[in-house]
Amino acid sequence: MVEQRFAGEPRYGAAAKSLHWLILALLIVQYAVAWIMPDIGPGTEPETLINLHMSLGLTILALAVLRLIWRLIFPVPLIADNVPAWQQWSARASHGLLYVILFALPLLGWAAASGRDWVIDFWGASVPRLIAKSDWAGAIGDYHTYLSYVLLGLAGLHVLAALYHHFWLRDRVLIRMLPGGQ
Repeated sequence: MVEQRFAGEPRYGAAAKSLHWLILALLIVQYAVAWIMPDIGPGTEPETLINLHMSLGLTILALAVLRLIWRLIFPVPLIADNVPAWQQWSARASHGLLYVILFALPLLGWAAASGRDWVIDFWGASVPRLIAKSDWAGAIGDYHTYLSYVLLGLAGLHVLAALYHHFWLRDRVLIRMLPGGQ
């Protein structure tokens, strides 16, 4: 499957779009689960919602890895050559940071669960621990939580940038990522 082009304009293909929107949908579910699951403290044992949270996190990690590989194989350049350098830099930096956080968040969560000596559940199957039981598990979990707020903020900026391109600049940056968008 090759990324398509429309009248010489760079576009995202079905695979890139599907991965983008699937990761977003899973992140929405993940944040909802995180919001309603019990607080995690020293004596907390993983239960249904915590196990669901871990499974979703590892799924998001796998899809983010796949999305990055796809993007490296099929890069899509900026829509126009006349984009100011600061916008080019900020677009690349924010996308790079999104990927870093999409990798770091589940790895931190996995490490925190490992440090608590939990069985790490991935849709009913156990996965190996990243670290041994550790007194640092709580702090790692806190970093996981703080980074989740950074992801929310960065995702918000990502959405605002797309809306800015669509409504202010009136270019096709947003449209080319929408399902069915040309």
